[in-house]
Amino acid sequence: MPSNEHYEPVIGLEVHCQLLTKSKAFCSCSTQFGNEPNSNVCPICLGMPGVLPVLNKQVVEFTIKMGLATHCTIAPKSIFARKNYFYPDLPKGFQISQYEEPLCTDGFVDIEFEDGKKKKIGITRIHMEEDAGKSIHDIDIDTVVDVNRCGVPLIEIVSEPDLRSPHEAYLYLYKIRQIVTYLGICDGNMEEGSLRCDANVSVRKKGETKFGTKTEVKNMNSFRFVERALEYEIGRQIALLEDGQKVLQETLLWDSNQGIAVPMRSKEEAHDYRYFPEPDLVPVAVNQNWVNKVKATLPEFPSERRDRYLKEYKLPKYDADVLTTEKGLADYFEGVVENLDKKSDETYKLASNWTMTDVLRVLKVQHIEISDFPVPPKNLSEMINLIVDGTISGKIAKDVFEEMLKSKDSPRTIVEKRGLVQVSEEGAIEKVVDEILSKNKEQVDKYRSGKNQVFGFFVGETMKAMKGKANPKMVNEILKKKLSS
Repeated sequence: MPSNEHYEPVIGLEVHCQLLTKSKAFCSCSTQFGNEPNSNVCPICLGMPGVLPVLNKQVVEFTIKMGLATHCTIAPKSIFARKNYFYPDLPKGFQISQYEEPLCTDGFVDIEFEDGKKKKIGITRIHMEEDAGKSIHDIDIDTVVDVNRCGVPLIEIVSEPDLRSPHEAYLYLYKIRQIVTYLGICDGNMEEGSLRCDANVSVRKKGETKFGTKTEVKNMNSFRFVERALEYEIGRQIALLEDGQKVLQETLLWDSNQGIAVPMRSKEEAHDYRYFPEPDLVPVAVNQNWVNKVKATLPEFPSERRDRYLKEYKLPKYDADVLTTEKGLADYFEGVVENLDKKSDETYKLASNWTMTDVLRVLKVQHIEISDFPVPPKNLSEMINLIVDGTISGKIAKDVFEEMLKSKDSPRTIVEKRGLVQVSEEGAIEKVVDEILSKNKEQVDKYRSGKNQVFGFFVGETMKAMKGKANPKMVNEILKKKLSS
């Protein structure tokens, strides 16, 4: 295998995001995913003769949102163009897109590495366009076409060639997904195709400034596949150059099953899209007043929210990073914090622990989103309140949490129904401790001779005898008092 140490990859990403509008870009058809094939269609999105497209205003507003979130310049005037090519899933024979005059230009995002260092990645343009249909290749039936997706609104985010490794590309794509989901303009689901990524890749000797011959890699539908595909293509190009061969400019499809990129078409076979201005749509005029109104709706972004958690809740950086990964998870955590009876660094950390461990564990095991999590934030808060005020122990809370997942009962109701109230009466705990110590004189002698690790045995036996209901803090205090006397 050739060594990468003498070469530098140059990568630029083109990210397509399906917008979460209820209707399509230029007609009133539904954008609902998963409907019966060819049911979300009308003469406009099928390109029938004599029909005229009408621009969905929300598409423009969503694009402005993304432009503002990535520090772009919002053009006061942008125009649509026809992107011409012929394919079975494109009934009109062209896509309505933007070419020479896009809505958003000259932006950037910061990616953050694991060591906290940041790098600015330029964004060349963000433009609006409509999606094509979907060709489904079935061995038994041949190729069939579902045109439901025709006309679904997209934004295309084109980066500068500023990425220098597959990992940087991963971090950039992750940041883009995080931004669009925080904005609420795209669900970021790569498996369903609502977030798609193509990569332009070339390599050059380190120290050179001239770009090498680039290839385009398509069909990467997960973050892991993007990183793997780029690693493969960079290695392939380096191997060619080391062998004295040339890299051909071509389009490649990533085959995740084989772990290779397969040629799709060469430069000579590439489409000439023959862009020209869309004659049926007027230019899009965006004044500063409209931009300001959209700007006022922008949310608190992940990095800002993370910094606030560090300052306001005194959480460790790791906690703040995890909790702000997804907007829904951060919203859930804040819902828990809002309903805590005692506001303190300790209770904030407790809320963080339950959200990061138990809540995320259930999401992972059940393959659900936080929006489908059965326990509302208020109920988790109530359970934490019961721990803090000493009504239940952390061990009992685990049982209460599992019951909360199954029923809609509140934590307090579950505790009362099942008699799970923590025992904090000193006399009752002392009685059990005395029994444990009298039955285990050998272990008592060991502890008093300096073998302190035996202490855990006494705690465990006491909790076991009291069926986990004893106040752990009181158990420890009483045991220490009895054993030292």
